[in-house]
Amino acid sequence: MFPEINDVLYIQVAGTDHTDEHFEFKSRIAEEESQNFLIEVPMSQTSGHLKKLFLGEELSIFFMSEGGIKNYFNTHVTGFKEDVLRMVRIHKPAPDSISKIQRRNFLRVQANLEIAVKYGSNESRFVAETHDVGGGGVSFQTQGSHHLEEGESLSCWILVPYKNGTQEHVPFQSEIVRIQQMENGRRMIMLKYEEIADQERQKLIKYCFERQLEFRGR
Repeated sequence: MFPEINDVLYIQVAGTDHTDEHFEFKSRIAEEESQNFLIEVPMSQTSGHLKKLFLGEELSIFFMSEGGIKNYFNTHVTGFKEDVLRMVRIHKPAPDSISKIQRRNFLRVQANLEIAVKYGSNESRFVAETHDVGGGGVSFQTQGSHHLEEGESLSCWILVPYKNGTQEHVPFQSEIVRIQQMENGRRMIMLKYEEIADQERQKLIKYCFERQLEFRGR
C-alpha cells in the first residue's frame, strides 16, 4: 500500500519517545516526484502551530488505508519548494519498507567521532569513539572497566566535524537503552537522547545528512 496525493500523514520527529497515539504533527501529500513526496508544512494537532523542519531531519510517519489500517514508514527531509505555500520534500519510501508495525529505528550513519561521557554519582568521566550517530541516538564502544548499566543516564558531548572544516561540540543528556558484549571484550553502548536542545540536534542531523550524501556519492 503506497500513499497517494491528498493522503493525510501523521508525523513524529526523530528523537521523541512517544507511542503511535502521540504522533504530534499532521500534514498532507500535495505533489509527487520520482524520488520524493512534497507535503504541506506539518501542523501540531494540539496547538495548531506549524512545525519547522530542517534538511536531513528524520521522520516516522503513518497514513491510513481502507479499513482504518495504519501504514508506517521512516523517511527524511530532502529539501523544500517555495510555491504559494511552502512545501517540504521528503524521500519517498520503497514500497516494501512500508509496514503495519511502527519501526522505531531511525536511520543512523556510521561515524567514528569523539564522545565524552560523564556518569555516576561521583561523575566519573571518559572519552570514547562513536560507532554510529543519528537524530534519535548514538552508540559507542568502551572497555569493560567502565561500570555502565542499561537505564543509566549519561551526560555527554560529541565533537562533530563538517565538510567545510568547522567543528561543533554537541552536548546532550542520554539514557542507555542497550549494552551489547562484543567478541573483542569491549562493550557496545547504545543511547537515546533524553534531553537535547533543538539547535544541538540539528547540528547532528546536518552531519548525518552530509555523511549520507558522501556515502551516496561513492
